[in-house]
Formats: sequence, structure tokens, C-alpha cells
Amino acid sequence: MKRLWLLFALVTSVGAWAADGAGVGPQGPGFYRMRLGGDEVTALLDGTHPFPADELLTHIDRAKVDGLLKADFLASPVQGSINAFLIRTPDRLVLIDTGAGPLYASDGGFLPTALLAAGYRPEDVTDILLTHLHRDHVGGLIRNGTMLFPNATVHVNQDDADFWLNPANEGKVEKILLPMFPGAMDSLAPYQKAGHMVTFRGETDVLPGFHAIPAPGHTPGHTWYLVTSGQEHLLAWGDTVHVATVQLAEPGASIRYDYDQAAAAASRKRALEEAASEGYWVAAAHVSFPGLGHVKRSATGYQWVPANYTRTP
Repeated sequence: MKRLWLLFALVTSVGAWAADGAGVGPQGPGFYRMRLGGDEVTALLDGTHPFPADELLTHIDRAKVDGLLKADFLASPVQGSINAFLIRTPDRLVLIDTGAGPLYASDGGFLPTALLAAGYRPEDVTDILLTHLHRDHVGGLIRNGTMLFPNATVHVNQDDADFWLNPANEGKVEKILLPMFPGAMDSLAPYQKAGHMVTFRGETDVLPGFHAIPAPGHTPGHTWYLVTSGQEHLLAWGDTVHVATVQLAEPGASIRYDYDQAAAAASRKRALEEAASEGYWVAAAHVSFPGLGHVKRSATGYQWVPANYTRTP
């Protein structure tokens, strides 16, 4: 009887809200699945974050930024997605990045809900591959200071670990990047203490079917992961692109969050050309959710082709 009453109350309140027209309700948990060869890929939405593209993008005229956004019916600040990607293989459950967790206040922290809605629990995750150690990629590792993924091994590029886990390097970055140091140190500390963090260097197979490719610029150890299953490939490119509307049309445009803006632009141009040439699936951390699609060449640059929605992967 109590459940029936609660259901009636919910239906009544929703009906009243809809009739009133007072507002727009929240979205449901964000997850989207697709097949990659014999693997399952699930995009998980941790949240969205207002991104002042016209203020943060560099090496491009501000009017050009505004014009490109307007052509796509956008304006600054753009709501940028915070995406992570879960890959289920026959013997592993691998999470690429973890979102911002509590570090972006109410803009992030929804990944655990999306994960549960997709049919998985945090303790099911066997491995976590981090593209880099910025707050919006590592913050989801912990909850209340403890490991959210207690059975997972966290894989980190050694160059990024050496840089962001050492407070002595704070003097080498602009003020905008200073919060990345405590974000990385606090988020990884429980895993380090438990012996659940391992590092790698250079281009290497981190796990079977998961090939790490150095892509420095955004951070010293920024890494792509080329995921291969059968004849299909997916390039998880981390923060190669922040504002697709602008940076695919103008790949030379960098961002103030890039540790080395020139190197980041070079890595971006390499990723776009390789993805277009090879026909890779791309998993993009900040392209509009689900952040899964392809890149194709255009007359002046590149274009993003989002995954065609399918109800059953």
C-alpha cells in the first residue's frame, strides 16, 4: 500500500509540474552502449560543465571562436560533457578515465549512478586507464576519501605521475593549473597506499587489446589508448579536443589548460588525421555525450560524425 501511495504521489506531482510548465526536469542517468568487435563499450556521463570557450581558447581570434559556435547554434559558455568509457572484454572490465567526481561540485559526480544504471558496480571494474591526471579525469576515483573502485588497478603514465604528484612542480605551471596538483594527489593516494597504482612509460600494451600511445602537450604524460577488438579499433583520446566545433575546424587552436600549447596542437593534428585516415571509432572525453563517433576530413579541416543511435548494440 505504501508503494502504491508513493507511486500516486509521484505521478500526481509530475503531472502537476508538467501542467504548470514551470521548468524542465533533469536528464536520466547517462550511459550509451555500442559494440567494438567482440567487446562492449559503454559511454558514461559524469556531468556537464560550462566552458567559456571564447576566454580559454588560444591561438585563434575570439571573433572566429564566436562565429564557429554560432554556426553550430552554440554560444560561450558551452556546456562541455565529462565522459568516461567502460570496455567489457571477455575477462576484464576496463574504465578509461573516471570523471570529475566531487571536484567539480554539482557539475560532476554522476558516473557512479550511470554505471549502476548500465548494470555494473564499482567493484566490478578490474582496471582503470587514465589518459592524464587532471581533476576532471581522476576525481571520480574516490568517494569520501576512499577507493570507489576497490578491486581496480589504476594505470598511469609515469611522466604524468612524476609531474602532477610532485608539489615541487607547482611553480612550472600557470595559476589556472594549480588545482590539478591536489586533485591528482588526493584522488590517487588511496590506490597508491593499497598498492593498486602502476605506471608505464612510452608506447606500450598496457593490457591485452589496450595500446598506450604518448600524446604530450595537454599534460607531460597525456596518453591515448587504442582499443582493438577483432578488426575494429577505438581511439580514446582524452583531452585532445575540448570544443569540437572550434578545434576540428581549427586544429591549431589550443587551450589555456594545455601544459604545452604547441605540443598539444601537434598531438591534436596527429590524432585527427590518424582517426580520419584509419576510420577509427573515437571516444572523446569532452565531445557532447556520448562522445563516440568518427572524424572525417572537411574542405577546411575536420568534422565530427557522432555515433548513429541504436537502441540495441
